[in-house]
Amino acid sequence: MVTLSVDQVTFREPTHVGELVTFLASVNFTGTTSMEIGITVVTRNIVTQTVRHANSCFFTMVAMGDDKKPVAVPPLELQRVDQRRRDAAARKRRELRHEFAQRMKQADTVGRVSFWHRGLRSMKTWRNFASSFEDGA
Repeated sequence: MVTLSVDQVTFREPTHVGELVTFLASVNFTGTTSMEIGITVVTRNIVTQTVRHANSCFFTMVAMGDDKKPVAVPPLELQRVDQRRRDAAARKRRELRHEFAQRMKQADTVGRVSFWHRGLRSMKTWRNFASSFEDGA
């Protein structure tokens, strides 16, 4: 497995020195070769036994074979209501990630074209400036 992305890191509460930190993880969604892992971090004050939800995030991971190429992952069996709820939310996050990636790709293309045009304008300006000295001005 390799981590493809870490999404929506939400810091809800600070973790203090001396507290017990526990990571709770669940597989929320499986695709063909990838899966989303939901991670919740809870802290426990050892003296007062107070438990707090400190942090949450989502990891998208891709299964890799020995040849370093993606391999299929088994489908997730959604047996409980909470599993179906997490699966639906993960599918929506996946859809939003793909939409965001497309928009960024479009913005990058527009940015490169715009940069290229600005570069041409700068070249023309430089040539005009440089040619004014060639005429003995």
